[in-house]
Amino acid sequence: MNVEKELKARSGDKCELCGSSDGLSVFEVLPSDGSAEQSIYVCATCKEQIENPDKMDEAHFNCLNDSMWSETPAVVVMSYRLLKTLGREDLVDMIYMEDDLKAWADSNLNSTSNSVVRDSNGVILSAGDSVVIIKDLEVKGAGFTAKRGTMVKNITIPQDVEGHIEGRVNGTKIYLKTEFLKKA
Repeated sequence: MNVEKELKARSGDKCELCGSSDGLSVFEVLPSDGSAEQSIYVCATCKEQIENPDKMDEAHFNCLNDSMWSETPAVVVMSYRLLKTLGREDLVDMIYMEDDLKAWADSNLNSTSNSVVRDSNGVILSAGDSVVIIKDLEVKGAGFTAKRGTMVKNITIPQDVEGHIEGRVNGTKIYLKTEFLKKA
């Protein structure tokens, strides 16, 4: 049986990450020997975002909450890598992997996903944390000031803007410099 047929049978003819059935194809989870055990069956949207991390849509990858629990090692490894790239350490910490699987998952991560973001006191911030603004900040283009003492919940760590977090203040999603924040 060829790899695509094995993956089609294993996945039930659906993307192993998001469950879509549009534009499915084989994706090798590197380093790979080309076998079905080291490959996953993904839709065109997932494949495009995996291959172009700068175009990654975090909302699309909410599906990783389910796929990270897969019994298929290659699916778990890809879920782990995508969550790391998205800065979702809160979910990464929940994934249990044997040492050899963890080594495989870490083997192909790019160095930017391992950057550490710290608040004004040097405390490490992770995606999903809550922070408090320590200085009134004028939000350019939004027409309001983010007041000192404002709590920003469920932050994300953008990979493309160093020294910043992303969160919602007054219902508006904005970037905030970490030097004006402290972990709640």
